[in-house]
Amino acid sequence: MAEDGGTGGFGWSNMFLHPDVDPRTERAGEGERATLVGYLRSQRLTLELKCADLDPSELARRSVPPSNMSLLGLVRHLAAVEQSWFRLRLAGQEGARHFRAGDDRDEDFNGARSDAQVVADAWSLWRTEVAFSERFVEDAESLDLVGAAGDVLREVLVHMIEEYARHNGHADLLRERIDGRIGQ
Repeated sequence: MAEDGGTGGFGWSNMFLHPDVDPRTERAGEGERATLVGYLRSQRLTLELKCADLDPSELARRSVPPSNMSLLGLVRHLAAVEQSWFRLRLAGQEGARHFRAGDDRDEDFNGARSDAQVVADAWSLWRTEVAFSERFVEDAESLDLVGAAGDVLREVLVHMIEEYARHNGHADLLRERIDGRIGQ
């Protein structure tokens, strides 16, 4: 009999976390900056949850043909997005964009292979870019800061919340296809 008593309704057995232990429910503080940072932090944690406890082959598993999307590809893609918005556009640092060295504009997804080192490198890169982004936002005097490429920090934060939310929807479906875990 199902955990829900056989009714086919909601049950916690295949969910990621019970709400009592979900780190995403913590309030970030008061004010606009704390709210935006809190929502972005929650979306980043969701990505990590969707990828937790999977081996390289599961992380690199493609959704359905002809899509090249995988959880590992999403990690790589979001590392590149973090770099592009915060390091390159806002901070004005120079450097090559992650996963754009050659002609393949989808290298973030196409290069997501079932290899432990590729997985480790992707997470390391993502964490490095997230740490840079968090420091940049923390050090900014105002959400009205205009970056080197003319972008406003407030708008970038809203965009990043949207970017993660969209891709976490993809991640939810990818994870359900791998092992049936859903939601959150």
